[in-house]
Parts: sequence; C-alpha cells; structure tokens
Amino acid sequence: MGIRRVCAVLASLLVVAGCAEVGSAMDDANAVADQASVCAEALGLADLNPLIDKERLQARAEDKERRLRELAGDVADEDIKASLLGLADSYVQVQKERLDDAGVVARWVQRNTERLDALRVACT
Repeated sequence: MGIRRVCAVLASLLVVAGCAEVGSAMDDANAVADQASVCAEALGLADLNPLIDKERLQARAEDKERRLRELAGDVADEDIKASLLGLADSYVQVQKERLDDAGVVARWVQRNTERLDALRVACT
C-alpha cells in the first residue's frame, strides 16, 4: 500500500505541475495577444490632419494623447510603454505648436514618424 500511495501522490503532483505549466503558457499567450491589440490600436491612432481648424485639431490631439496614455498603462513591455508615452507627448506638443507654419508641421510630422517607427519596432 505504501508504494501505491507514493505513486498516487507523485501522479497528483505531476498533474498539478502540468496544469500550472498550461496556465502559465495561457497567461503568456494572453499577454502577447493583449500586447498585439494595444499595438494595433496605437498604430491606428497615429493619424492627425494639421490642416483642420485649430479647435478640432486640439480636441483630436487631446483624445489621442489620453488614449495612448491609457494603452501605455495596459501594457507590461517597457519598450512599448515608452513608445506609447512618446507618441502621447507628441500630441501634447502639437497642441502647443503654431500649425499655420508649414515648417512647424513638417518638423512635427517628422518627429511623430520617428516615434511611430520606434513603436513599430517595439511591437515586433
């Protein structure tokens, strides 16, 4: 009886350990799916038309900045988080710029493109 009991206990431990491994793998898969979802949404937020009226531009930039910060709070990966916060900062910055100057618009677009590229790299 002693050997059967030991075998039963060992078998139970193996099953529990196996379940823990499966649970861990599922958590990892969910984290990757969440990360992909965050990246996809953030990349979709990255448009902004500087040629619309200033009030609409400011409202859209505020919405994008807020949502990017929310997404940054939802992701564990530090590179992705930093990229999201950098993009959010660019939308704060665009609200303060004189967008009637084509040079200012071109510089903002260039900086924002670089930040988007950094996000794309962090997301892959």
